[in-house]
Amino acid sequence: MIFVIDGLNEHRFPELMTEVFRLRARVFKNRLDWDVKVVNGCEIDAFDKLNPAHVVSFDEEGHVVGCMRLLQTTGPHMLSDVFSNLLDGEPPLRSSTLWEATRFCVDTERLSGGRTRNSISYVTSEVMLGAFEYARRAGVTDAVAVIDPIMDRVLKRSANAPYDYLGSPKSMGKVTALAALMDCSSERINAIRDFAGITGDIFASEEVASRISEKAVA
Repeated sequence: MIFVIDGLNEHRFPELMTEVFRLRARVFKNRLDWDVKVVNGCEIDAFDKLNPAHVVSFDEEGHVVGCMRLLQTTGPHMLSDVFSNLLDGEPPLRSSTLWEATRFCVDTERLSGGRTRNSISYVTSEVMLGAFEYARRAGVTDAVAVIDPIMDRVLKRSANAPYDYLGSPKSMGKVTALAALMDCSSERINAIRDFAGITGDIFASEEVASRISEKAVA
């Protein structure tokens, strides 16, 4: 199940946001050894202060098992302020209908490997689907994301291949990074649903999210 936490409702779901930041710390610092700042077990950066939307997947026990951050490109964002060298000197794309997708991760320790609701593959598709459907409802037509070759292959295998790339791939620490473009079209959304076998509405109401949050705390 997907719930979107943004600047309008974040104050109501501090427990879920703490779980998001803890998952990010486990993935990006502990597992991938990225150069990120972790405080009290949480990975939070300056872009989290800019009222992004967090697409959150949680299981029946209330645990956050996947997440992604969506940020407008009209202001500061990671491709323009952190990864601008990927653009080969070209200015970053800026548009109210283009959002940046970052900090995507899933809880591989909690999830299994198949294609059921509690699998890595399913949650990966569910988070992607949630991001595209939420963005589309907000009038967004495209998303840009900085990814590595592994994620690029995951996207291509899951009916979610980028339609274009910006600049050129660059070596960044232990990985190669590239800037990928994806549309928020009905064709992409339907393809992800077909691949993952997802039917019906994936979004939880605020009431359901509140119950899940309370359950997780308990």
